[in-house]
Amino acid sequence: MESTNFPITHWSEDDKPREKMMLKGKNALSDAELVAILIGSGSRNESAVALSKRILASVNNNLSSLGKQSLAQLMEFKGIGEAKAITIAAALELGRRRKEENPLELVKVTSSKVMYQEMYPIIGELPHEEFWVVYLNNSNKIIFKAQLSKGGITGTIVDVRLVFKIALEQNAVAIVLAHNHPSGKLQASEADIQVTKRIKNAGLQLDIPVLDHVIVTEHGYFSFADEGIL
Repeated sequence: MESTNFPITHWSEDDKPREKMMLKGKNALSDAELVAILIGSGSRNESAVALSKRILASVNNNLSSLGKQSLAQLMEFKGIGEAKAITIAAALELGRRRKEENPLELVKVTSSKVMYQEMYPIIGELPHEEFWVVYLNNSNKIIFKAQLSKGGITGTIVDVRLVFKIALEQNAVAIVLAHNHPSGKLQASEADIQVTKRIKNAGLQLDIPVLDHVIVTEHGYFSFADEGIL
């Protein structure tokens, strides 16, 4: 059977920016390539990249000026209809608003109490059990939270591989485990202890330590680290 895989040099011009972002990341793309991704396609005689270069040239390659263009002005370019003009305008407006916002202050995990305060609003009052992993950077600040499983009151199933797949994707250097006990029982079950050991041992192999496992209830919490059973 003939292969349908082609090197990037054989791909259409319109596909290259999207593939380039997948392979090299968003920072590798030029302004024109990013705009080309927004508009998706050009016209019969002009690729999306070429059209994007022409649009940018009309504003001296200045994104701030492009953001000030009206929909009608954008639609003067052949290949830019109402939908594409709205997409460009919306993307640039998001960029303007992002510039105005202050960076989100990350929460630093300094104790089990901080973890309880972070996780209680998420799982503290649920009628069923959920298992979450909190991912930390090298300053012990929370960069991501992920629900790994959701089950009945009797327990959950945790995929250890997924725990660390997400850790690598998020460039996390440490993790904290958390789950809730809808029964209110402030005690680790044998299953809780075993899953913690499995995840901890896997983390040691990847140099991504498990700093704690916090069991959250409506009226308090239980910390593996505080109890010396981690």
